[in-house]
Amino acid sequence: MSGLNLDDFGNLIERPDSGVRRDAEERRERLAVRPGALGRLDDLGEWLAAAQHAVIVRPVERPRVVLFAGDHGVAALGVSGRPAGSAHRLVRAVLDGESPAAVLARRFGAGIRVVDMSLDCDPGAFPEEVVRHRVRRGSGRIDVENALTSEEAEQAFRAGMAVADEEADSGTDLVVLGDLSVGGTTAASTLIAALCGTDASVVTGRGGAGIDDLAWMRKCAAIRDALRRARPVLGDQLALLAATGGADLTAMTGFLLQCAVRRTPVILDGVVSAACALVGQRVAFRAPDWWLAGQASGEPAQEKALDRMAMDPLLDHGVTAGEGTGALLALPMVQAAAALLAELPERREDRRDAADEPGPAPESGPARGTDSGPGTDSGPGTDSGPGTDSAPASEPEPTTASAARETPGDGTA
Repeated sequence: MSGLNLDDFGNLIERPDSGVRRDAEERRERLAVRPGALGRLDDLGEWLAAAQHAVIVRPVERPRVVLFAGDHGVAALGVSGRPAGSAHRLVRAVLDGESPAAVLARRFGAGIRVVDMSLDCDPGAFPEEVVRHRVRRGSGRIDVENALTSEEAEQAFRAGMAVADEEADSGTDLVVLGDLSVGGTTAASTLIAALCGTDASVVTGRGGAGIDDLAWMRKCAAIRDALRRARPVLGDQLALLAATGGADLTAMTGFLLQCAVRRTPVILDGVVSAACALVGQRVAFRAPDWWLAGQASGEPAQEKALDRMAMDPLLDHGVTAGEGTGALLALPMVQAAAALLAELPERREDRRDAADEPGPAPESGPARGTDSGPGTDSGPGTDSGPGTDSAPASEPEPTTASAARETPGDGTA
């Protein structure tokens, strides 16, 4: 189809550092708050430690909301609670600071970026930084035609990769991913049904804007027809996205995979981002380790996709607004996990034990400028993880802090 080889992602994407995570877990056992008392915040903090390759988690200071926008031709069938071709109104509300996502991003100190991939409007209606990646005006009607041509699919996928690189290069340390689309949940549900091998009725929900029973039946029929076109290309993820995805979903898939390459953690929002993540998992099975499910949106297709990827949503508040709103609500939880794991003190008895522990023979004091070298008990990728006995000392030190000063490569006393 193209010069884009998706198999490369399988080689480029590595899991977050498991050795660092083990060291973070050991350090957590020594903190003043008893293990388990913080619930899921412990898991989140340890996940961040592995993603950052740092036992003491750095604060999440530069989060960014990235919203991919597009219109879907299937919306003309009346499958959405919004008029076909009206996604530009959602974009305008975000840019004007009037949408739920814009309000929450302001409150949480997160930047927000909108990427137009296939809005059905004049590109002159929005700033250049919004429209410069646009592939086409509206995606095709997936029940009767491909959403994109092969060339458009590659262009959209590469655009998503480029956005991920731009965010990583600018210092973004956590991404909240969402979409601004009309008809997007129909395309997403089709992708999930195809990849999970389920019927249209199992994945058909009522979307972010809400639909009545007649619209639900039209949506279910559209997904059923689109599935007939998706199944023959299941073995080629780019062809699948071209057939039944759309420019925004294709770009989001490329974005997610490149974020995993660049070791940038991502919080997923609703069914659209879950569908793209599921396609991404087919491309590179390690990639989902870099993503969190921010919330349960109530869409049956999202539940199916998250179950397939073994992801447990952080929140379940019934938020169906879309636009990254639910994932944004999970952002303070992730930031809290980082702060707690980094700033909570160790238990006093652990400090005393560390201070009372005798060092090796006095005549063999530590040489300056040497590292712990192989043979220590530290995790992979670290010179000396927390809780190791790799640092020699000429005599016992009175405090943990002073012992840490004599321990090269270990700043996590």
